Amino acid sequence: MEQEDRLSQAVTVACLQFEPQFGAVDANLAEITRLASEAAAQGARILVLPELADTGYVFESHDEVERLAAPIPDGRAAQHLIALARDLGVYIASGLCENADGHYYNSAIFCGPEGYLGTFRKLHLWNAEKLFFEPGNLGLPVFDTAYGRVGVAICYDGWFPETFRGLVAAGAELICVPTNWVPMPDQPPNAEPMANVLHKAAAHSNGVSIACADRVGVERGQLFLGCSLIVGPRGWPLAGPASGTEPEILIADVVFGNRENHRRLSDRNNVWEDRRTDLYT
Repeated sequence: MEQEDRLSQAVTVACLQFEPQFGAVDANLAEITRLASEAAAQGARILVLPELADTGYVFESHDEVERLAAPIPDGRAAQHLIALARDLGVYIASGLCENADGHYYNSAIFCGPEGYLGTFRKLHLWNAEKLFFEPGNLGLPVFDTAYGRVGVAICYDGWFPETFRGLVAAGAELICVPTNWVPMPDQPPNAEPMANVLHKAAAHSNGVSIACADRVGVERGQLFLGCSLIVGPRGWPLAGPASGTEPEILIADVVFGNRENHRRLSDRNNVWEDRRTDLYT
């Protein structure tokens, strides 16, 4: 059945905002299990976790990356998440530190009740990530689920409109964003995070739902913003922003199907059909 013809359905999505501890993979996986179990008990069927949720974020040496990174899907953290998704009957998008035959990536696993579904590797590396990770080389994969098609992006990927346009062009109805947002240059103290502005705009301009799971806390001197967010296809928040400082499970119902309606802004305007692809380069 074509996606445009599929009946719409609401699916409960959860963003699991917490504070990974650097290098403490076992403790981080235990906290992920606790939060995922709680979200599933509240009815969530798609769970989004932060970027590098297994290892923490602020690497200071290649030795740390080599010690903590693991293969996907055969590494310890990936296997733990695959088993957790099966046990809870949910889909999970989680950031992981990936070792692919000696090549290191800031990656995300996507898995579900049926097991491992695929990997996304972050395309746009932020700041010191460029010292330790290679740019993603798997493109913009979109994964089939029991509810519809789901894409994944990671943190700084969200600063590039092409990320969302490419995922939606490939059929994504929900985009899961594991992230570790940090303050932007010249950000006023009480301003809405630029990340939230960008993802609301991307949802609106593409008619797609976006679920962003951030982390909180300070790691090796780096502040993280929290403020996880679930945005509907009209660009308005469905849940959040979450706390800027505390762990939180953010939950909202996301509608799959009915993409034509989500993209229509007036009787004569559809944000997908009105694109001037004859002129864009």
